[in-house]
Order: sequence, then structure tokens, then C-alpha cells
Amino acid sequence: MSFQLRVSEAAQKDLVRLFEFMAANDYQAAVRARAAIEKAYDFAETMPFACRKADPANPFLRELVIPFGSAGYVALFEVENSEQVTILAVRHQREEDFH
Repeated sequence: MSFQLRVSEAAQKDLVRLFEFMAANDYQAAVRARAAIEKAYDFAETMPFACRKADPANPFLRELVIPFGSAGYVALFEVENSEQVTILAVRHQREEDFH
């Protein structure tokens, strides 16, 4: 079963922020990071419940770990219903937490 993937406005802003930060030092790495994040979204679309729970009290709020380089990224998402998954935020693994 495949879910429809929606990316929230906040998550889109996160992607822009992360891309701009990395592109300031290494544009090609920023392009590869963006591609890795977008490819990982495919996993959230097809197997969202295989991702780790972000909150033990809410089984529908999940985190997708996205390896990239020596660290990577984490996408926070919610399984909205039996048809839709929404990416809520994206952060670098070395950032404090989602904002």
C-alpha cells in the first residue's frame, strides 16, 4: 500500500534553510543532500510504520532517519489517515531539535 505524501510549508522552509546552509560551503554536496532527503521520502510513502516513533503516546507521529555523510537528517512526519502521510519538519541530525 502506498500513501500520498504531502510536505508541509514548514518542512519546505526547512529544506530551503538546510540547502542554503550547505550550499554556502559546497553546492554539489547540497544538491546530493537534497536528493537523499527526497529519495527517503519514498520510504515514508510506502512503509511509514517502519520508521521510529517520535512520541510513544502517538503511534502516528514518526521520524525518518536519512543517512548522509557522517551524520544525516531526520524528517518528522505524521500518518494522517490510511491514505496520507505529511512531512512536518526536517532537521540535520546535529541540530538541537525540531523547531
